[in-house]
Amino acid sequence: MYSHGSESLIKQAREIQEPELQKFYSRLVKLLQGKELGHETVDSLQRLHLILSATKYTRTLPSELRTRLLSLLSSPVEQLQVLSSAVLREMPPLSAEELNYIQENVGQLNSQTAALLLSKVCRNGTVLLNHITLLSKRLVDWLRYASIVQGGGASSGRFFTGPRSRQPVPIAELDGMVSGDFFTVLCVGQGFTEDQWMNVYSFSMLHHWLLTYHSVSNGNNDRSEVDGSVVSMVSATSSSSRLLPPKERLREKAFQYCQRLIEQSDRKAQKKTDTELQKACLVEAVCILDCVCVEDASLVFRTFPFIKALFGRLSADLSFARVLLPIAQFYLNHGEMAAVDCESVWKLVFGQFPAELFSDPFLAHELLRFLRLNLEKFQLGVPQYTHFFPNLLKFLAWDSPAVVDDFVDLLPSLVTPATAVELLHTLLDLPCLSATLILQLRSTCLPISEPGGRGLLSLDAFRNPSFRGLFLFMLRGEFGILGNTVVPRLSRGLRSRPPCDRRKSTKYLKKKLQFYPKLITPSFSYCFCRVFSCHLLRMCKLHPSLVVDQSHELLEFAGIPGNVYSKEELYTHVVWVLGEYLSVSCDSRCSVSLITSCFETLEAVLFEITSSGTPPGTVCPAPRVITTLMSALAKLASRSHDLIPRVSLFLSKLRTVTRGGSVAWCSDEEDLVAIVTRGEELWSLLKAPSVAQSVLTPSPHITTPQWHRDTNVAMPLQLRALTSLTHPQ
Repeated sequence: MYSHGSESLIKQAREIQEPELQKFYSRLVKLLQGKELGHETVDSLQRLHLILSATKYTRTLPSELRTRLLSLLSSPVEQLQVLSSAVLREMPPLSAEELNYIQENVGQLNSQTAALLLSKVCRNGTVLLNHITLLSKRLVDWLRYASIVQGGGASSGRFFTGPRSRQPVPIAELDGMVSGDFFTVLCVGQGFTEDQWMNVYSFSMLHHWLLTYHSVSNGNNDRSEVDGSVVSMVSATSSSSRLLPPKERLREKAFQYCQRLIEQSDRKAQKKTDTELQKACLVEAVCILDCVCVEDASLVFRTFPFIKALFGRLSADLSFARVLLPIAQFYLNHGEMAAVDCESVWKLVFGQFPAELFSDPFLAHELLRFLRLNLEKFQLGVPQYTHFFPNLLKFLAWDSPAVVDDFVDLLPSLVTPATAVELLHTLLDLPCLSATLILQLRSTCLPISEPGGRGLLSLDAFRNPSFRGLFLFMLRGEFGILGNTVVPRLSRGLRSRPPCDRRKSTKYLKKKLQFYPKLITPSFSYCFCRVFSCHLLRMCKLHPSLVVDQSHELLEFAGIPGNVYSKEELYTHVVWVLGEYLSVSCDSRCSVSLITSCFETLEAVLFEITSSGTPPGTVCPAPRVITTLMSALAKLASRSHDLIPRVSLFLSKLRTVTRGGSVAWCSDEEDLVAIVTRGEELWSLLKAPSVAQSVLTPSPHITTPQWHRDTNVAMPLQLRALTSLTHPQ
């Protein structure tokens, strides 16, 4: 990074011992006491600056040497002014006495002295009002009345150019146009004058100075002292501004300076580095305007129009995200006073920033810092803050070690009665969210894999429409979206709660049931029936009394022959549930008339299926449906013996019909044989009603044995008995 010679000098400066350093201090004091300060003094001051700046530890200079350095600030030799100012900046903050010495003994406050005083005042804990007044005057001069021509390095570019023919060249804007207003940090040229450099330096210190000045002099009214600083001829035109006290005049000039910077930022820069400079200056300008408006609330109404215009211009370009954060801070501090709608600002900050820029570590740090510093304001005045916690957690999912401390402070503020449950589940899903964010980035960088290619399976799944709902839910921006995340209008409808009484609810429910089959797709209907049928079996197993409670609805569904063809899976499970749980052993309310009604309903459906062909456009019913109907009829008949002859008659007819060959309701010969075999087994069981009841409707102690608790029938006892029989002693 440095040349070998430079590294050697820096190493010597860092390793110098204290005795040698004290000797050097004494020699330098003697040099400064002389009348003539020649090259040896300049070399010694340069070496002292190197020694102080080369180490991170603060060194303490002797008091006599500090006094001599302070006196050099008023030296007529500019090089000595620069060196003494640079050395004093590397020292601890000046005391109040030293600051007073500068003000009282330095006749004319030159640039180097003022720069030193400005830097020390901002870091010093004791700030005097006369320091504030003095520096406010000089800051106004540097910020607003710097030269508008280029420095000594500029030339007209002609062939015959000499000292007499050289004309002053005006400063230019970043787009190359000649500047028509006062000089700012966004003006360019081939060279700069001293007051232009002080303009840049003043702008860099202005925000810190205003914060310090506001904290120290708040409440001190300084309208008695009118500004008497020496300014250029341009200042004579602004007489009303000059009548203000120095502090208020500085606020006014800072406002004008930042307003001009915002106007200059709209120009298209010719260099990429200048574009980055524009962004940095915008951040600083908005922060200064925010500080100025905090001090003087009357400036809020003058500032908001071009802050609002700046937000409208930059909000569409996320590359200006770090500029938009100070704008959001301005809206947060002054939006209520100006009666401005901030909804679009919070949607951008809490919505788009985390969703699209979660991988930017600098933005993550600044946004989380912005939230921590304004946590109380967000909790009181910005309800959208807690709504966007799924978006904010993307920073934690992407780079947990770097931001975990921030979220330790932020998470308690995100917990509300409405968000607590979903926030817990989202925290548990953080590993899944991390993987989803990686896939989201890869999907934008990697090309879509060709069929048969060696693309990432996870990336293909991310692009698969079948999994879109899952990934959209993981990448959701707001809480409460637990339904269809693909259709925002549907999700808003699910979250709405219209007032409705019981009569209207019944009316709307009937309408929904009427149009429900027309709204859903066939594939969804099939999946719904399959899943619902599985849960139907589980519910009835846990609560068998549900079959008696809902017997009317179940029989109505089972009595429609068309359901055999359109809802085969669900129909099979409903028939099995009726045959299995419609029993006195499951519910004492189950009467003989209910069993007979169910038997007649299922008998009619089975007779219609086996006595006629299949309807047009449908296929033959599955053998499982027919065998389930036969088994259900046999089970019901075993519980009401009067029904056994009717079942036996049907089974015997079925056996007779199938002897003639193929039938219209079964196209496969093996399936037909299986159906007939099942019918013969049931017919044989029903010949002995007591046996049929034990087999088809077993008692609970048979279906749920407790052999491990009964020592008389326990399996180990039976094994020991068999062992003793097969292996006699």
